[in-house]
Amino acid sequence: MARSPRKHPVADAEVAACLRPLDSLPCPLDPRSLFAATSPIELEVGCGKGLFLEKAAVSRPDTNWLGIEISTPYARLCAARLSKRHATNALVIPGDARRLVEEMLVDGCLAAVHVYFPDPWWKARHRKRRVLAADFLAHVARTLGPAGILHVWTDVEEYFRETLAIVAGGGFFGEPQTVVERPAEHDLDYRTHFERRTRLAGEPVWRTFFVRRDDPVTAPPPRRSAAIPPRGDAPSRSGRAVPRPASDSRQ
Repeated sequence: MARSPRKHPVADAEVAACLRPLDSLPCPLDPRSLFAATSPIELEVGCGKGLFLEKAAVSRPDTNWLGIEISTPYARLCAARLSKRHATNALVIPGDARRLVEEMLVDGCLAAVHVYFPDPWWKARHRKRRVLAADFLAHVARTLGPAGILHVWTDVEEYFRETLAIVAGGGFFGEPQTVVERPAEHDLDYRTHFERRTRLAGEPVWRTFFVRRDDPVTAPPPRRSAAIPPRGDAPSRSGRAVPRPASDSRQ
């Protein structure tokens, strides 16, 4: 489980330029309207403390980066990191990724979607809360443009296998592609903080990416308009319910 955000609040001046509250955005939303540059847009679901989003925005300035994080303190922390790096090509949205993807984003507006270490929701009665569910993945396919890419990494093999089966059954994406793990060159040379923790502990990471099919077997669903109820508290790895301050990803 990710560590709690730092106790001292981040100053508003540090985050305002890189933060967009979900309720302040229009619906339907064309994310191209949020950026000055007309570059391809990639979305990270559950950006946590922002390591991936910060590195991606700095290393790939020819791409616009959008992160969504269910924990407002984490979203503010991520936005502060982007602000300190003067990353004008990246924005963070505090809010529910399912609402953004299933209800708000217009068709074909994204070049890629990144989902790294999503919460596994261990208890059987909580499994319906997993973000990598059939409905969500169908809407991911809807929001991706031609040859759009879905990246999925997790430290839970069962969740990985379940995702492979859901993607195969949906008919929106091609075969899962191999991602080779490379050795880290320095202490923060990892995609996310959770990947760093997992690999330093000697535990495996399951990784793949899918390319959106030009001729999907099933037509992508229309954008949803019904509200999605809140998800409530999260179970810990021990199975005991705990208050949920963290994100869909455990970065």
